[in-house]
Amino acid sequence: MEPSDLADVLSAVRTFIRKEVVPLEEQIDAEDAIPERIIATCKEMGLYGFAIPQEYGGLGMTLVEEAQLAFELGWTTPALRSLFGTNNGIAGQVLLVGGTDEQKKTWLPRLASGEVTASFGLTEADAGSDPSGLVTAARRDGTGWVINGSKRFITNAPVADVIMVFARTNPDAAGNRGISTFLVPAGTPGLTIGPKDHKMGQFGAWTADVHLDDVRVPAEALVGGEAGLDQGFRTATKCLAHGRAHIAALCVGMAGRLVHESVEFAKTRQQGGRPIASYQLIQGLIADSITDHYAGRALVLDVARAYDAGTDKVQGPSAAKYFASEMVGRVADRAVQVHGGAGYLRGVAVERFYRDARLFRIYEGTSQIQQVIIARLALGAAARG
Repeated sequence: MEPSDLADVLSAVRTFIRKEVVPLEEQIDAEDAIPERIIATCKEMGLYGFAIPQEYGGLGMTLVEEAQLAFELGWTTPALRSLFGTNNGIAGQVLLVGGTDEQKKTWLPRLASGEVTASFGLTEADAGSDPSGLVTAARRDGTGWVINGSKRFITNAPVADVIMVFARTNPDAAGNRGISTFLVPAGTPGLTIGPKDHKMGQFGAWTADVHLDDVRVPAEALVGGEAGLDQGFRTATKCLAHGRAHIAALCVGMAGRLVHESVEFAKTRQQGGRPIASYQLIQGLIADSITDHYAGRALVLDVARAYDAGTDKVQGPSAAKYFASEMVGRVADRAVQVHGGAGYLRGVAVERFYRDARLFRIYEGTSQIQQVIIARLALGAAARG
């Protein structure tokens, strides 16, 4: 993307978010839904396909460009980004990384336009950050496959038009091996979606269980065709690495908003006859948050550059996701502290972001999983004893 084009996109998104979405944040949180006109605008702006190559109708952003976009998206409720996050991220990346040419041509333009919403069906009750416990199974049936199992916490499942379902195709393979990915369209007999989860935060972003009872799909539903058989875990790890860098950038964007809220409140809130901004302990809290924000932004951009260059597609994204998700939690906590009692009240932005931020340390690999990935890549065989 040309620098001038990127600048135009970022400017348009910034204006849209701050003028159209921010005023609706409390409504979105209260109603647990994004207004249809906001969804329509996101499609018109190309946000459903920012990371999808231009040949398939997307914007074709590099990860450095995507990170800058995520900084803008992070300024508001993460439910907005969740609308189209899976299309560009872990679901869309499944096709980009492992799909056949025909699968890409069939699905990616529809994902990029927002005609289709995709979900990433990996997590199960006993298989989350570590998919070795995955028990959803697919067996051959003639030329097709029959899938049985259940998935948990699947983002956008209630509105998904297609779900990328990870299933064990080789029951004799140990651990993470023998797993494949299938394209399962909504409405396929045997596919049912549970009720929406009632979460701590991120209202407006819907997750739910997915149940597969003798779901029959044709041979062409196997992502990558026969070449993709038993390659599901490898595909998932590549998709998750990209997603982790994106989530890190989103956390940086939220930290920027929290710093803004803290600074503005400290300037106007009076205590002892003067603004609380004049108190050094308040200044210390704000200085720490500004520093955290700077550090997170620099780390994410450095990691994104290495990812685009192909020099680090694993450790860097994990380090960025680990640091930025923990960082935004600290910044959110300080923002509530700066606001005092007001920060504990519903209807105050920092209270909502405090709840929203907590999830970033869990999904797309917990902080503890990121620690393991980072350390094992550094230590090699010595880490396994």
